[in-house]
Amino acid sequence: MGVVVNLESGPDLQSPSLDPLIDLTADDIKDVNTLIVHLMDSPVALIPQLAGYLVSAGGKRLRPMMTLASARMCGYDGERHKGLAACVEFIHTATLLHDDVVDESSLRRGLASANAVWGNQASVLVGDFLFSRAFELMVTDGSLEVLAVLSKASSVIAEGEVLQLMTTNDTETGETQYLEVIKSKTAQLFSAACRIGALVADRPKVEEDALETFGMNLGITFQLIDDTLDYSAKQADLGKTVGDDFKEGKITLPVILAFRRGNDDERVFWQRKLEDLDQQDGDLEHAIELMVKHGALEDTVERARHYGAIARDAMGIFEDSHEKATLIDTIDFCIHRAY
Repeated sequence: MGVVVNLESGPDLQSPSLDPLIDLTADDIKDVNTLIVHLMDSPVALIPQLAGYLVSAGGKRLRPMMTLASARMCGYDGERHKGLAACVEFIHTATLLHDDVVDESSLRRGLASANAVWGNQASVLVGDFLFSRAFELMVTDGSLEVLAVLSKASSVIAEGEVLQLMTTNDTETGETQYLEVIKSKTAQLFSAACRIGALVADRPKVEEDALETFGMNLGITFQLIDDTLDYSAKQADLGKTVGDDFKEGKITLPVILAFRRGNDDERVFWQRKLEDLDQQDGDLEHAIELMVKHGALEDTVERARHYGAIARDAMGIFEDSHEKATLIDTIDFCIHRAY
């Protein structure tokens, strides 16, 4: 059982929410959800059953909302962004299915994971089905530029998952390699989701690049906070088990910082617990104590603030608007999930 970690770091702590983004994209997201349900249909009964379970389990739809909001900010008033937002969500959901199998996860958003209910084989195969549906949506859109962005994102995500597999249980992993992992497995899809908003609106390349930079750094921010939350009791409020990364031997930034800053005895502890997975009751609490001792959790949040600032700066090229302000507010939401 994890302990509560106080990550508050300033007198003007706010509690941003996703409500402005949800309100901004509400009408479009209804159409996206309808399309998702339609495309999950299949004569093979297990496919809509399992896929429908994932949809009913909730989820913020953050990535497709980024596509919808980016397109609106760029002045797009057509319909293509809806199909592409559904495509982004299919890619994301497929990766979640595969991730839970690789990680042997039993929970997803507070409910039993699909692999816990239907088994690994069904989860992998339905994940493949969702990837295929995503590519059908890309082809339907008809833009080679969009196809290039989203197909590249899919391959980079897979590379990131393999790279993470290679770094798991390896306490010699450094911050540079860790960043390569999270840029690939998480931030790449945020980046693509935002960039295609400019693509469908036929905006200049400089705006495409700005949205790509915004999405990439927003995704890094999001994952840094996720990795911090794994060592906080607040994780339970999000429907996730505290300490999953620790139990699996994943090397995330809080671990890297605590390991580097620790003494020889502390490094032996990390090696035994994460490399050998020789874990007993109380080890997670001790790991959190070491992170707190060395400021690893607070500094991970500070790293998230740094990348959030880069994301914010990338939006400077766009004229001020409600859509722009809403997208920028999403940065604060991602960071303040830690509190």
